[in-house]
Amino acid sequence: MSENTKIDFIYLSEPDMIKAGVTDMPSCVDTMEEMFGLLYTGDYRMAGPNNDSHGAMITFPDESPFPTMPKPTADRRLMAMPAYLGGNFQTSGVKWYGSNIANREKGLPRSILMMILNDIDTGAPLAYMSANLLSAYRTGAIPGVGARYLARKDSKVIGLLGPGVMGKTTVAAFIAACPQVDTIKVKGRGQKNLDSFIDWVKETFPQVTTIDVVDSVEAVVRGSDLVTYCNSGEVGDPSTYPIVKREWVKPGAFLAMPASCSLDDGMEQKDVRKVLDNTGLYEAWYEEVPKPAHNVIPLVGVRCMDMIAEGKLSHDDLEDLGKIVYGDSPARQNDEEIIILSVGGMPVEDVAWATVVYRNAIEKGIGVSLNLWDVPALR
Repeated sequence: MSENTKIDFIYLSEPDMIKAGVTDMPSCVDTMEEMFGLLYTGDYRMAGPNNDSHGAMITFPDESPFPTMPKPTADRRLMAMPAYLGGNFQTSGVKWYGSNIANREKGLPRSILMMILNDIDTGAPLAYMSANLLSAYRTGAIPGVGARYLARKDSKVIGLLGPGVMGKTTVAAFIAACPQVDTIKVKGRGQKNLDSFIDWVKETFPQVTTIDVVDSVEAVVRGSDLVTYCNSGEVGDPSTYPIVKREWVKPGAFLAMPASCSLDDGMEQKDVRKVLDNTGLYEAWYEEVPKPAHNVIPLVGVRCMDMIAEGKLSHDDLEDLGKIVYGDSPARQNDEEIIILSVGGMPVEDVAWATVVYRNAIEKGIGVSLNLWDVPALR
């Protein structure tokens, strides 16, 4: 029996990724919807003892005897996020996540990401790809999946806190799910980001006829059909996280939160539907970090885990988006209910979208072919 030991894989730069369709948000939302079905039925694996971990992160001490060791500055992350996804994907991979908010002073994105996609049988690399856009679009697509099932179909007004990359992709996904959107209210910290966002909306979504720059979080929320907080900031004190107050929220609003957020007493009540993108993810996080967990991980879903520990909620009060997508739990039931979705981000999302983009690249001949070996030197 002859052996074919040669292994080639493709390298996809950011321009290659764009050519291969990484910025096709409607397709990304479709892909994430398919991924949620596999998540709910269990045809996936992530890290950790419950197979739901976000990943493994290197942390740095406040004080170190080594002068060259990095300090734990805001948004400093070095993290590996591995996953396997079954179904029509049948691939595995890992996203390597490097992040430092000080990058902005150097003209770089806060996060610089790479993705390796592997053959599930041999473990051989299929592709090594730029992952900033991959990650941004799969993150934004999750609120889009949520909006398909949980937003009012006649939603027209988006309220956005944080007009950066995540804000842009979340808006794109909202519009993919709710094409009647014609108004965006946006709050940002700097004029440069606001100008970039406004120019992007005008160029990408001419159907949006009104863009209002507002000066408070309350103004973002009031009167909005679709609300999202896509801000970045210091973690540790939930009283400093952007808040959602029940009195601000329009009946029938859908809120998707992929960033730091706190809720007032009214929003914490059981009549506000609380949906998690993956309940197991938050359970894994809760086991991994000090308590209260919301001080460490500023997401709404983590606050829900703290509320369970405090006796304010039960697990039965939380809903799982995969269960809703699969049809085993109800989507929006009436035009008045308020629904909030916590978006945590999962490596299965990266694997799903990376697989689609990789297959597009192969079909279109995009990327640079690289050779690992013809015959391995050691075996």
